[in-house]
Amino acid sequence: MKTVDTSAQPPVSVIESVVIFFENLKASDVDRMTDFYTPCTSFKDPFNEVQGLPEIERIFSHMFVALVNPRFVVTQTVTQGAHCFLTWDFLFSFRNIQKSQEQCIRGGTHLIFEQSNNDQWKIKVHRDYWDAAEELYEKLPLVGTLMRWLKKRANS
Repeated sequence: MKTVDTSAQPPVSVIESVVIFFENLKASDVDRMTDFYTPCTSFKDPFNEVQGLPEIERIFSHMFVALVNPRFVVTQTVTQGAHCFLTWDFLFSFRNIQKSQEQCIRGGTHLIFEQSNNDQWKIKVHRDYWDAAEELYEKLPLVGTLMRWLKKRANS
């Protein structure tokens, strides 16, 4: 297995392109992920852990089917070597419940870039961090009541 050189740093323009891509992502753009990811990239979030670009494309395609108007707003970018950390707000509405109420999940993404033989920088590792209990489950009608009660009990 090839190790990722994390001391080299991608140009600022590469990071800016990734941010612009995610902030403007539409369902029709998912097939453009090949412009930003290596073929054997890995992805992990609170619900998924997959290997390979086709699996990541599947996850993002499903997002557009399951949610109404999903979009990311990147609020901060920190880069050190090949590592980049983005903080973001993920805005959306549920398709089947609370349709008119926009939801917001706040989280972060750790990206590790890899430089290819032709000097292109692409994402090798994508790891999303966000609290599914607070940011999602507490917003659901029945589950939310239980989650808030459990949280209150744990804090008392």
